[in-house]
Amino acid sequence: MKVRIASPLHSYTNQRDEVEAHGGSIAELLDDLDRRHPGLRFRIVDEQGRLRPHVRIFVNRVAVRSLGTAIGEEDEIHVLQALSGG
Repeated sequence: MKVRIASPLHSYTNQRDEVEAHGGSIAELLDDLDRRHPGLRFRIVDEQGRLRPHVRIFVNRVAVRSLGTAIGEEDEIHVLQALSGG
């Protein structure tokens, strides 16, 4: 499936804003993304296995927070990352 990636994460995807990945859940999708683009998952998921606070994942334009959320090959996935700092 196609996954849209926010620009702050493009350094992990060879500057691509859309990449391919597969999985039956958000967790499986992130694992596959990390196999294809090493280091990407760590920027999305923290050490406790939760989505980082500044990351949003949308499935068909609906925000999801659970890594167990089921997804299908036809779903539209967007990974967004807010910029933070001071």
